[in-house]
Amino acid sequence: MLIMGSVVLGVSDMRRAAALRMEALGHVPRDRIEDDWVVRVPPGRAAGPGLSLGPSETPVQEHPRVQGDLYTADAAQAAEVERLVGLGARHVEWDLYPEDPDFVVPADPDGNRFRVVDTGRGAEGP
Repeated sequence: MLIMGSVVLGVSDMRRAAALRMEALGHVPRDRIEDDWVVRVPPGRAAGPGLSLGPSETPVQEHPRVQGDLYTADAAQAAEVERLVGLGARHVEWDLYPEDPDFVVPADPDGNRFRVVDTGRGAEGP
């Protein structure tokens, strides 16, 4: 049996990307932050995969084939998006929203887009 151990994301500014995700998710460093690799994991023995960040010079995709989903419940979605913006994320124009979406698409400082999903609206959560 396999389990998801870590999601890997390419970034150009390792320390800034690691800081945003640590603050956003409450993850802690598994090891010391290096300029070429960092792994963040849930605190203690909390469930969920780690997040590995590695250097990349590949251009960011406007419509990525894979993105991370962050879950929040009920009315907290807008507040969480603004908290992420305060941590270094940014609002982006997203032309693929369905009618009445349960998610918002911001981007991290490198431009990697992800979704903040309101699980209180019927989307499947963790």
